[in-house]
Amino acid sequence: MNRREFIASGGALIVNFSLPALAQKLPGALDKAPMLDAWLRVGAEGITLFTGKAELGQGIKTALLQIAAEQLAVPISAITLVTADTARTPNEGYTAGSNSMKDSGTAILHAAAQARELLIAEAAKRWGVAPDHLSAQAGEVRGPDGKRMSYGALVGDELLHVRAQPQSALGKARAVMGKSVQRVDIPAKVTGGVAYVHDLRLPEMLHARVVRPPSYGAGLTALETEPVANMAGVVKIVRDGSFLAVVAAREWTAVQAVRALRARAKWEEKAKLPRDIYATLPQLASEDTVIAGADTPPPSGRVIEAEYRRPYQIHGSIGPACAVARYENNSLTVWTHSQGVYPLRGALAELMAMAPERIHCVHMEGAGCYGHNAADDVAADAALIARQVPGKPVRVQWMREDEHAWEPFGPAMLSKARATLDGSGNVSGWQYDVWSNTHSSRPGKAGELAAGLSVAKPFEPSPPRPIPQPEGGGDRNAIPLYKFPSRVTHHFIAEMPLRVSALRALGAYMNVFSIESFMDELAAAAKADPVEFRLRQIDDPRARDVIRLAAERFGWDKYQKQNGRGRGFAFARYKNLAAYCALAMEVNVEREAGDLRVLRVVAAVDSGEAVNPDGIKNQIEGGILQSVSWSAFEAVMYNDTRITSRDWGTYPILRFSHVPQSLEVHVIDRPGQPFLGTGEAAQGPAAGALANALAHATGVRVRELPFSPGRLRAVLSA
Repeated sequence: MNRREFIASGGALIVNFSLPALAQKLPGALDKAPMLDAWLRVGAEGITLFTGKAELGQGIKTALLQIAAEQLAVPISAITLVTADTARTPNEGYTAGSNSMKDSGTAILHAAAQARELLIAEAAKRWGVAPDHLSAQAGEVRGPDGKRMSYGALVGDELLHVRAQPQSALGKARAVMGKSVQRVDIPAKVTGGVAYVHDLRLPEMLHARVVRPPSYGAGLTALETEPVANMAGVVKIVRDGSFLAVVAAREWTAVQAVRALRARAKWEEKAKLPRDIYATLPQLASEDTVIAGADTPPPSGRVIEAEYRRPYQIHGSIGPACAVARYENNSLTVWTHSQGVYPLRGALAELMAMAPERIHCVHMEGAGCYGHNAADDVAADAALIARQVPGKPVRVQWMREDEHAWEPFGPAMLSKARATLDGSGNVSGWQYDVWSNTHSSRPGKAGELAAGLSVAKPFEPSPPRPIPQPEGGGDRNAIPLYKFPSRVTHHFIAEMPLRVSALRALGAYMNVFSIESFMDELAAAAKADPVEFRLRQIDDPRARDVIRLAAERFGWDKYQKQNGRGRGFAFARYKNLAAYCALAMEVNVEREAGDLRVLRVVAAVDSGEAVNPDGIKNQIEGGILQSVSWSAFEAVMYNDTRITSRDWGTYPILRFSHVPQSLEVHVIDRPGQPFLGTGEAAQGPAAGALANALAHATGVRVRELPFSPGRLRAVLSA
């Protein structure tokens, strides 16, 4: 087995281990790729670090380098990091669920610590001294008598080709970890360098564009190709069933040609989209699962009920999906911003009828995405087209109107909450129901790719499935962290009227919005302060810490309400097992214009041990802005046949004019505690706080997202 086969197998080759050691679960992703040299190589040329996780803008490259540098006692600049490459890195599946630090970060923490121990032990063996007399510093092992030897000089072929151990002695110095280090991925992005797959240029590269169907299930019935094929600069027209593309020498030629080709294509369409999704969802067949609580007699007291709604929403990446592929000698290389290069390779293998080992997927960053957008789809497009022009790299970028209409959306959702307040104003009973489609149709099969549905012999998509608890999908964060008795039911709907998959935070965004909105409604009914009401319903000490810190730094107790302004508060622990986040928000509402602006946000977050505090702040800040955009502006529009919100005019997003004037994030660092996922911790609380601030400013509770100008004008004038 060569190194490429070994890494691709997840490091399954195991040598020199005892059965008791095998039975012990290894830390993080080491459990799936247990050999040290799957994660770390040390040689005369330096140190190379490998991760199966992808940089999506969450700063994972920097944080992982900090972890390794800390444990190996070297500067960050001494390490080369390789991310998400099917020929080189461990198979860590998808970069999703805010699991990169928990999985890959933990694996690298322990792998680097064990590698340091092995290097010290090797030096001790060569020098004939006890290991505890030696130390690792600046890429060397040093002894008390002035002896020193570089890591590269110590490493033989097999030194790091060993199985990871369940526990290693972790360095405690925090010389690098815990510091706000400048992110390594930023310079190229602000200087015009090659930062994204969109920037990749290869010799003799061709450009292609795809003619997407006008609607779901539309079939290509007629096509006139000759005028387009004869256009100057057009290299080839590719057709496979309803999959249709044009290849050209220049990008602008490809754009002109695809427009001309689209005008000469005729499609058969079917009107099958629901006009009222909120009326449709409860009528569709559902798999109902009680995920918390049991049947108990209803408590006595005051009963309060509410229903909340979330529309379909898109990823809205500023840069449309892009990929580059090259097919030659019956092998395929794809440069992609997919969040799962190994699952994508499996889907491409089925689509192309190729052996997986003949396909090499290399991750490059994309211009914006958290979730399953069109990155995998465009990779499939590029692969199919590249096979028709072998030996030439082919760059494919989606057009904006196609991205808006064809990327997998975040599912529309419906929730209903019912609670009972006892005589003391506390929650004595809680019932919560949520209806949702799947939140993951990520590829692993060709039927999950847009092209796989259009080729002459289309592939069947995998049956939609719920993501099981404790992480959950549509029911993510549906179980309140509060201590009152609750019964929670997830109504999973397999039938998908529109194409849906993972959008950042999955169901947590909607569920936290619903739960935290309802908590404020209950607090109002109990005539209690919203922060005090939450504190008396929760006993998790770390949850209480972030709630108190956010309220204190906001000045909650000293807030003076002004005309048109209001404040809101919300809290959640992402997935009930990742980062804790609480935030307070102040808004201003202009009733006649329906204009909602966030003035100020103060957030507190507990992510366990904070490797890069500034990186954590980046994630919370970005999550808040994205959530404000979703919650105030974004909704997919469609008629009974087509998606109609196909540009930024019909699908508006947050503009600079509505960015909060002040945004503070306070990080609670807990050295020695496990890493907790942060990238999706703020979306739900931000939506809840915005809803609560809107209600406080106007006296009107709005339970349907988004709080768009049109909706607010209608609601506030009623």
